[in-house]
Amino acid sequence: MPVLPELEAFLELAEFGRLTGKSRPMHEQTPQQARIDFEASSGFLDVPLDNIACENFTIAARDGHSLPARLYRDGQAATGLQPVILYFHGGGYVVGSLDSHDALCRRFAAQGGFALLTVDYRLAPEWRFPTPVQDACDAGNWLVREGAAHGLDANRVAVAGDSVGATLATVLSLIAVRQPEELALKPKAQLLVYPVTDATTHRASHRDFAEGYLLETPTLDWFYSHYARTPQDLADWRCSPLLANDLSGMAPALVYLAGYDPLHDEGLAYAERLRAAGNEVTLLEQPGMTHDFLRMAGLLGEVEGIHREVAGWVRSKL
Repeated sequence: MPVLPELEAFLELAEFGRLTGKSRPMHEQTPQQARIDFEASSGFLDVPLDNIACENFTIAARDGHSLPARLYRDGQAATGLQPVILYFHGGGYVVGSLDSHDALCRRFAAQGGFALLTVDYRLAPEWRFPTPVQDACDAGNWLVREGAAHGLDANRVAVAGDSVGATLATVLSLIAVRQPEELALKPKAQLLVYPVTDATTHRASHRDFAEGYLLETPTLDWFYSHYARTPQDLADWRCSPLLANDLSGMAPALVYLAGYDPLHDEGLAYAERLRAAGNEVTLLEQPGMTHDFLRMAGLLGEVEGIHREVAGWVRSKL
């Protein structure tokens, strides 16, 4: 299937910006400049809904650092504690924030049936591996300790994310099984949208979609160079969960892939390994879309339906 026409036009516009010198690939920028450009470009993809209740606060990390957090609700009166999605944004561990994914989180919350909590884990290269993983664990433990005070049911939690946010989500699911002393949270489901699952190698999709499809293979390598302390970090299962020795006993997973994405093949391999390990896996794909389609509701009419589909799956598990 070819790239959707509306998305093809967006890709052509991005390429024109490069040819005219108005923009540069992320991997040719400093992390600081890449963050500015990523935040600015987010406004082109969608417009935040304004009818969503939103609460900002901080969560204390294990080292005392304050992690910004944002809680979304659909504004409807809730009876009792609400189930919750614990969501981690994408951005290669280098870019991305609560604001870059605000429109997406609002759209998920608008589907109803759950609250959504998202946390601004610390970014590389200022904070390298495993700090983002530890921040994600600390957010999960906060939910167990303090969630009820915010009307949240820590016994009905789906961990979720896009790109490396999905990596953090599935790593939390694995830590909950393998290292319960590290994470008290027991996720009921994991929503993994175009996850990074193996940062150690290039597969066919890394070559087939290396350039020209928003996320580029050189940018992935740039992300990993800023995130890892040493090359050995990339082989750690907390960075590359596909390399974990044992994936059994994990929460049901929805793995959602994009057809034109360097990460496609490793996401597919991870879904297959989860299933082979005896886990419940739902595998979905948008063959005519690129990486980051989940944030493109303002650009692609089909994305609103994807949000409804994903939210329905989450509700069925909580």
